[in-house]
Amino acid sequence: MATPRDHAVERIQSEGFHYHAVPISRWHANPFREIASVLAIRQVLREVQPDILHNVTIKPVLYGSLAARSYRKLKVVNAISGLGTVFVGSSRLSTVRRSIVKWLYRRLLRRGNVHTIFQNPDDLRAFLVDGIVERDQTVIIRGSGVDLQRFAATPVPDGIPVVVLAARMLRDKGVEEFVRAAYRVQGRGISAKFVLVGDSERGNPAAIPEARLEDWRRAGIVEWWGQRRDMPNVFAQAHVVCLPSYREGLPKVLIEAAACGRPVVATDVPGCREVVRHGVNGLLVPVRDEEALASAIAELLQDRARAEAMGKRGRQIAEVEFDVKAVVHQTLELYERVLQ
Repeated sequence: MATPRDHAVERIQSEGFHYHAVPISRWHANPFREIASVLAIRQVLREVQPDILHNVTIKPVLYGSLAARSYRKLKVVNAISGLGTVFVGSSRLSTVRRSIVKWLYRRLLRRGNVHTIFQNPDDLRAFLVDGIVERDQTVIIRGSGVDLQRFAATPVPDGIPVVVLAARMLRDKGVEEFVRAAYRVQGRGISAKFVLVGDSERGNPAAIPEARLEDWRRAGIVEWWGQRRDMPNVFAQAHVVCLPSYREGLPKVLIEAAACGRPVVATDVPGCREVVRHGVNGLLVPVRDEEALASAIAELLQDRARAEAMGKRGRQIAEVEFDVKAVVHQTLELYERVLQ
């Protein structure tokens, strides 16, 4: 495992992995630091001499694929876990960044020893249309899967309904729309508690500042529980789970919520619609539409029988389609194929 050093290193090592620290800044683009990141990855490859290099998320995919060009026998597996903020933004700077990233992807992902994992068909289609990848060098593996034993279905609790949005506190996760929808639902006289779960990601230009999250909490619109590591317990307290994101790969929070037997409200965008079947295990709403979001949440809060039926159907879908064991099996099959 090669990552920037953070709080997760101790857990990685406790699981028996050999750990290598590589400096990769998630949000800054200092040319000297970026070159240092590529050189650090090359040093790890030189020391480990791996058969397969598996890169995850944009910068590791780009820098790992670039570092791997010095090793002709090395097989590269790149996981595109969503297209990221750079593909969502509409500003002029975002457009420039998107063009640069696409050009780099095109140069690095079409090589014969590179295979790319996509989490949903929309992202794969976008890369094929732009000529970034060859179809026979791609595979769809739907997300990271869910541990069905840890995320078990639990009875819906009594009391005031709880609506949860669990994500990084970013604008493109639809946090602002969720807060405005909470205000609208409460304005209709519907009793419910709205909860934000997740940290504000410092350094990310799309981050919701902590001061603003605290303002919303003090105003009584939402509660902010911060980062939680006991997500099964969080979902056990929820009646509805919400993710009004602008675009996703395949959001883990939605498959975890489904596994816990909770109905979900999400936006009708790539990634979310891979998990949410409208009217079956949840409701889909247009992106950036706070009124539609409020109406969907209110609909489930006012019809508990329907919401619970959706939750049960969500658990069935999670068991059939998103079991982590299936994801592991598909990934190992890909490793075997690229080595052959």
